[in-house]
Amino acid sequence: MGFKTMFMACFAYREKVMDMLQAISGNRVNYSMNRLGGVNRDIADPGLILEMVNRLENEIARELVPVFTTSFTAKSRCAGVGVLTHEKAISCGVVGPTARASGVPQDLRRAAPYAAYAEMEFDVPVETAGDVRARLLVRAHEILQSCRILRQALAKLPPGDIACGETKFVFPTASAISRVEAPRGEVFYTVSWKQNSRMPSRVRVRTPTYVNMPAIRWMVQGARVADAPLIQASIDPCYSYTDR
Repeated sequence: MGFKTMFMACFAYREKVMDMLQAISGNRVNYSMNRLGGVNRDIADPGLILEMVNRLENEIARELVPVFTTSFTAKSRCAGVGVLTHEKAISCGVVGPTARASGVPQDLRRAAPYAAYAEMEFDVPVETAGDVRARLLVRAHEILQSCRILRQALAKLPPGDIACGETKFVFPTASAISRVEAPRGEVFYTVSWKQNSRMPSRVRVRTPTYVNMPAIRWMVQGARVADAPLIQASIDPCYSYTDR
């Protein structure tokens, strides 16, 4: 949107998130935390992580959200641009913040809880304008809800082993599906396994970008050419997701 000052401020917030991820996993980008039967690392100092979460939440609530909600630059550049109506969002089957910005309150963590999400209290941010600004606001408010979830998760961490050990897993001849709510929206996994095979016979991942990208054709209708990059960026596309 040409708001360079806010862009650099967001990168400063990003650095703090990366520091938090490094404190948890030992890496800023490639975390390698999950494993069959548990996780690879324990959280040695939950208090430190909680302090980092609280500090980030306070800064986001005090600085980032007010700018996005009141800034003349953000309003003039994003409001009314790239509108995806509620009806079109449903017919296109968009997911994640793209859907919630058009008034579709779909979030798998609430609609079909998995892992520990059923034990967490959080709100699902929803906007109804369906424009670039709405998609921006949904993501800004989701940062605050993520901090809220993290505080609860740190408080409820159970004692005991972090993994079930070196148990040998036996995979039956079958197919399984799973859905999770990723930052861009619902990710759908399907895995098929044949008997006596060491490798799955088929693995398929349907990513949120794959289902959100086609909706851009309706978002850009009537828009200026200069708005096209902003509209496309507002769904937070990942091209490696789609062009695999």
